[in-house]
Amino acid sequence: MTANAQVEIVDHPLVQHKLTFLRDKNTGSSQFRQMVKELSLLLAYEVCRDLPIEQVAINTPLEDMTAPVLAGKKTCLVSILRAGNGLLDGMLELMPTAKVGHVGLYRDPETKVPVEYYIKLPENMDQRLCIVVDPMLATGGSAAAAVHRIKQSGAKRIKFVCVVAAPEGIEVFASAHPDVPIITAAVDRGLDDHSYIRPGLGDAGDRLYGTK
Repeated sequence: MTANAQVEIVDHPLVQHKLTFLRDKNTGSSQFRQMVKELSLLLAYEVCRDLPIEQVAINTPLEDMTAPVLAGKKTCLVSILRAGNGLLDGMLELMPTAKVGHVGLYRDPETKVPVEYYIKLPENMDQRLCIVVDPMLATGGSAAAAVHRIKQSGAKRIKFVCVVAAPEGIEVFASAHPDVPIITAAVDRGLDDHSYIRPGLGDAGDRLYGTK
């Protein structure tokens, strides 16, 4: 991995427990979706740990007090289609007022270069923490391309969240975006000849939606 990489591995026992079930090939689509949703909630706690807060005056049933609330514009969650939606759904439960964006990319089979086919992002991206989600960081090309487009929209504070990352993907991503932290549940051994993460958990999109 490049020395510029900012990688946080969330090694909480609950995260690692759920990751084991995601890796298991015998975990069906319904349980896989539920586990991804639960895991996304746990990862969201970590990624939001440093959100700014401010003090406001409130009334409890017993007395007046000042208490902390989130400051500034709400966060923005950006899903890299289609597998990113699995993480997006869980995070939205924790942050229901967050704005939501989507970036659709596919890898050209000949050039291997990511091709954008869809993008829709909220306004005022420069005023929001942008959390980009995709279960797998494999080659890193699609994630790097998506974050590049998000930066073009004005976003300045970006974090990338995945379930499993490969060292090769981390190097590509960090080389393109050394300012963007990567939050993941695991960094696996590496990529095989078909660019699948080993040991990994298979194709996250196929396992989420029961496709092949």
